[in-house]
Amino acid sequence: MKSGVGRLVSAVGVLAVVAGVVSGASAAADPAPGLEYVNLGDSFSAGSGVFPMVPGQPLECWQSQQNFAHLVAAERGYRLTDVSCGGAKTQHFYEAQYQSTRPQLEALTPTTELVTLMIGGNNNNTFAGAMATCIGAMVSNPGAFEPCRVQAGAGLADPIVNETYPALVTVLRDIHARSPRAQVVIAGYPWLLPASGSCLPQMPLAEGDVSYLRNLQATLNDAVERAAAETDSTFVDMSQVSEGRDGCKSPVERLVEPMLFANQPVPVHPNAAGERALADQVLAAIG
Repeated sequence: MKSGVGRLVSAVGVLAVVAGVVSGASAAADPAPGLEYVNLGDSFSAGSGVFPMVPGQPLECWQSQQNFAHLVAAERGYRLTDVSCGGAKTQHFYEAQYQSTRPQLEALTPTTELVTLMIGGNNNNTFAGAMATCIGAMVSNPGAFEPCRVQAGAGLADPIVNETYPALVTVLRDIHARSPRAQVVIAGYPWLLPASGSCLPQMPLAEGDVSYLRNLQATLNDAVERAAAETDSTFVDMSQVSEGRDGCKSPVERLVEPMLFANQPVPVHPNAAGERALADQVLAAIG
């Protein structure tokens, strides 16, 4: 015969099971503790450069224990599977990026309840390629105000509109198809550069090209936002929270590290404060 305490423990156990069933049924709308959570994406999602790295993950991916997904999972008690990887493009959702990795979409299951991701910045080599192009333009045209804008024009933005945007729509639709119960949350990129002004010496760019590259990033974030709306996904807008905290600011202000004099081994990426800001915005988005 069970004691009063034993009966109480049993009753509590039954209630816990019932609560788990109820929370699981409504997980897509209101993620609950212990839910099945998958994080996908590129180096911004992986937290590349923010130590310590996740043990057991491919070294090539530079995945941080302090990336926003790990912070969200720890705070909410979610069961996280994180396959984000530095350098990932949308194509790596369908094919292995390295011999040590699998296609990222394979991490999803029909029971996945929350998916987060950041992706698109590496498609068409948008971030790294644009930065290299504009640095080269400054070196080749010393003293010019906006040599990169003159040299590249709309050539850097057109692939975002014509190629990256439809790729994002396809990826988000396929995530929903694989995990129909999941809330799918895609974050935009925090500002790398200010709206105007010089960013020397941290970012070796001509003054006029600072706003040129800022507008390029705005085009990418707009593509991410439109793709989210097209697929009934949740968009996390990082533009307001990162305004005035770009890579040109002081170490105590910035959310993103600069090209030169960075305080982490992966420059022009979120630092620990940046991943914390991403986590806060994702937490607000999922409720």
